[in-house]
Amino acid sequence: MKASVLDLRRKMSEIMRALDQNQPVTIYYRGKKKGVIYPAARARRVAARVAQHPAFGMWKDRQDLDDVAAVVRSLRKVR
Repeated sequence: MKASVLDLRRKMSEIMRALDQNQPVTIYYRGKKKGVIYPAARARRVAARVAQHPAFGMWKDRQDLDDVAAVVRSLRKVR
């Protein structure tokens, strides 16, 4: 479903109905896409896929980051 900012005020019941039907709602402001509202059930499924992203855990083999407290201390020390 597509909705403008004005539709958020005037047609909220239609937007809520679309979300109940598991449809994402794309919000437009002055004709430009500003964001997408996903139904809560779909948002949970999207978050579950983050762990399978190739960048997840990309530094797990770095030996210099084993002691996190020491790394943070070295970043915070006075120069």
